[in-house]
Amino acid sequence: MIPEKNINENKNLEKEKIGTFDFFNLEHFLVRIIKNWYWFFILGFLGYTTAFIYNKYYAQRVYASNTTVSISNNSSSYFTPNQSINFIWGNGSNQEGLFLKKLLTSRSHNEYLVQKLDLFIDYSTKGRLKTTYIDKDDSPVFLVIDKTHPQAVNIEITLIPKSSGKYEVVLPEKFSTNSLYDYNSEGFKKTHNFSRLPNKIIGINEWYETPFLKFKLVKNTQPIEIDLHNIVISLKTIDQTVNEIKNTISIEFDQELSTMMIITKSGYNLNSTVNFLNKSVEELIEKRKRDKSIVEKNTVEFIKENLDKAKIKLDSSSAKLNSIKVEEKLTDEKGDVSGILQSITSLEQKRADIITKVNALNAVKSSVGKNLDNLINLNAAGVEDGSFNATISELKALYAKKAELSTIYTPQSEPIKEINRLINDARGSSYKHLNRYYSVYDAELATINSQIAKYEEDLGTLPYKQQRFIDAQRGFTVNESTYSTLLAKLSESELRLRTNTSDITVIDKAKNLGQAPISPDTGFIRNILLFGFLLVPILILLISELLDNKVRVIKEVVNATKIPLLGVIGKNIHENNLSVLEKPKSSVSEAFRGVRANLRFLYKEDGKSKVLMVTSSIGGEGKTYVSINIASVLGLSGKKTILLGMDLRKPKIFGDFKVNNKVGISNYLTGEVKIEEIINKTRIPDLDVITSGPIPPNPSELLMSEKNQQFIEDLKKIYDFVIIDSPPVGLVVDSFELMKYTDANVYVVRHEYTEKYMLKMITEKYHNSEIKHLGLIYNDFEMDKGYGYGYGYGYGYGYFDEDANYEEPTLIKLRNKLKKILKIK
Repeated sequence: MIPEKNINENKNLEKEKIGTFDFFNLEHFLVRIIKNWYWFFILGFLGYTTAFIYNKYYAQRVYASNTTVSISNNSSSYFTPNQSINFIWGNGSNQEGLFLKKLLTSRSHNEYLVQKLDLFIDYSTKGRLKTTYIDKDDSPVFLVIDKTHPQAVNIEITLIPKSSGKYEVVLPEKFSTNSLYDYNSEGFKKTHNFSRLPNKIIGINEWYETPFLKFKLVKNTQPIEIDLHNIVISLKTIDQTVNEIKNTISIEFDQELSTMMIITKSGYNLNSTVNFLNKSVEELIEKRKRDKSIVEKNTVEFIKENLDKAKIKLDSSSAKLNSIKVEEKLTDEKGDVSGILQSITSLEQKRADIITKVNALNAVKSSVGKNLDNLINLNAAGVEDGSFNATISELKALYAKKAELSTIYTPQSEPIKEINRLINDARGSSYKHLNRYYSVYDAELATINSQIAKYEEDLGTLPYKQQRFIDAQRGFTVNESTYSTLLAKLSESELRLRTNTSDITVIDKAKNLGQAPISPDTGFIRNILLFGFLLVPILILLISELLDNKVRVIKEVVNATKIPLLGVIGKNIHENNLSVLEKPKSSVSEAFRGVRANLRFLYKEDGKSKVLMVTSSIGGEGKTYVSINIASVLGLSGKKTILLGMDLRKPKIFGDFKVNNKVGISNYLTGEVKIEEIINKTRIPDLDVITSGPIPPNPSELLMSEKNQQFIEDLKKIYDFVIIDSPPVGLVVDSFELMKYTDANVYVVRHEYTEKYMLKMITEKYHNSEIKHLGLIYNDFEMDKGYGYGYGYGYGYGYFDEDANYEEPTLIKLRNKLKKILKIK
């Protein structure tokens, strides 16, 4: 039962597929692409040309340069840590490099550079097609603004050179602004709307002043290699400039040596990136020298103050020790307690050192909370911490920002409140780092005090005068150790102050070596534009292919309908439908002879007269043309044939044979005339024609009448073949009624005309056995349109005498040449 069920299911699936055309025919689509090759050539050329013009004249080149610096391992500053960072915590990572990377990309550092070097001023020059960005040093003049005057930003100020070293200042035609930027407060101020002012000519060092702009031009004393016809200058905000710079800086560390850092800057002008990097590193080195000097000076003062205090304590403990020695007549402690005393002394020296460091931490913490100008070096506390240094750097920048804002805003204003919040956050972060060291030192002090307490218990059993002597000796030793430690630290700080050098050493300066631009990727742009232009015809062809529902592929028609194909008829280039009669040696005539041979497979060869009906889906598909020529080839073959024009609604065949249509089948079926009166002779002796006659009011009733049936039977007694040119089955049902009297039925499908859905009805009736002895004729086929999809029918173009003027399609020529080269038969 199961196999039978599967067989039935497979049959049902196959039945469902019958009459269903492919949604998309890839082979036909590829042929259409090949046919329209010239569009791809044209658009490909346009795409390549567009890419060439864009890359050469419009695309802004982005360049990059880099500088390599080395980070010193023996520096001591709040602006860089050294290799011993967080030694207490055992961290051995590249903290100094990470800190410096953070600093170089920080807002505070880049804002300092922007303000110091006037990087908020952009220089460019305009050509006919594009704007070219230039370096400040390439401009013959520099623009210097008055920062106390509000300025209009992000507008183009064009300077046109005039005679005598003067320049014409040109503002944009559509200039209008109601918001001006204050470079001191770094904020905008609302004003009434300002309009464009007329052009004005100014000289070097002459102020150009308007309500919304105030600047002067300063001559560039360096030799200029570029002759500029105009200089376009644009002012930007500090924040905008800083963000642009931060987005164009990248920093990487050498994989083998982590203290080597490679700083890269990208921009629209190579010289600008080179100059920025070199000036940025130079300014950074100098700034860090100044910062280190201030810190080292504070550290020296702090150590000197503590040294004076230690000197007083040392003198006092020395006097006390000498006094006891005189009173008790003792010079040294001998015996078993000497070892204990030595241990206690060592521990107390350590404790004194830790206390000194804690005092330094207290001083640092006090400076963080009150005044950073008094900040001392953290290494006075025996530690160095890059993270702490970073918070101090941030805190310094916030204090500087607050000082600027305080000149504009009141203490209770929102900007001041916000900057205070940020300061408190940074200060809290600094305290957090310092508290870690307090915890470590407290733990060490607790351990040392515990050890000293044990030794003191042993010393408690000694005589009183010995205890006095030991206490004095311990006090003197501790004070002496503290004093010596401070002297050593003072020497170190003074040495650093005298030999103040930056912790950054330039290994390779940034240089203009003619580096190629890093972007845009001209090859990628070219490929994208080329692909985009080539995609246009592909999309057009694809959309038209998806929306096109006409039959264009012979193979597809045969596969979808499963109806036998009788033949493929080429395009009729004759002025009438008598192709076989008037062009008997043409390829079309030969195709109809092939159809005549294939018709024998639709009916039985029993020697009796045969009735053949020709129909189609709708009008215009060539059923009359096919009927006439099938009848012609049968008549020319010696078979007595008659052609009936039974399309009573739309008579046609009389015009081609030049016969009178006043009387015809309609007259006969209504009983007006006899059969002999409607038969017309043709130039072919064995071919007669009966036209449809006048259009009757009831054509269907006439065709389905018994008299029509008898009419066909009478003709069968006279003729070997009765050819019926019937109405289209897609419009009326007359043809289906006539099929009851036929021995074979021919269904005409016209290339690029018949809609695919029109074939579904005839296909279903054929496979449901409602229609028998049915065959297809594919009409109006052009080989250059459908090559590669046929079955070999009608491929005789150029072979027959009357096709001598036929020109082979390009694809056929290429195919034949390829076969000739490859020697393929």
